[in-house]
Amino acid sequence: MEITLDKKALKLIRASAEDAVEEGDTETLREDIYEAFSEDQIEQIDRRLEGSDFMEFLTDVLEDWSHDDADELLELLESKLSELDIDLRFEKAAAAAAADEEEEDDDFDDDEDDDEEDEEDDEDEEDFDELDEEEEDDDE
Repeated sequence: MEITLDKKALKLIRASAEDAVEEGDTETLREDIYEAFSEDQIEQIDRRLEGSDFMEFLTDVLEDWSHDDADELLELLESKLSELDIDLRFEKAAAAAAADEEEEDDDFDDDEDDDEEDEEDDEDEEDFDELDEEEEDDDE
């Protein structure tokens, strides 16, 4: 199963995690993470949890979190959900991947331009070599 959190949800979790780091309030963070998921997603997660619910799951995740930064929390959440065979994705990450792919395409195009320039340089060198040979022949 795959769950994708949109940019708004991701922003909410990051801001709440930063507040939790500063203030030590994980209760609000737990509620904000819960609210970032849709009711359907929560139901699907609850079905995969044995003898627990999503709120308890989030409590466990927050207990394992070192309270250092939001990225670590998101990675931990992703890891814990993957143990339930749930693939957590972030909309922002998908957009970044698309941007990286586009950048790679641009790099490839640049390489083609470089190859064409190299071929032109090779042709120029050949012309100079021919001129040098002709001059040598004239000198003899």
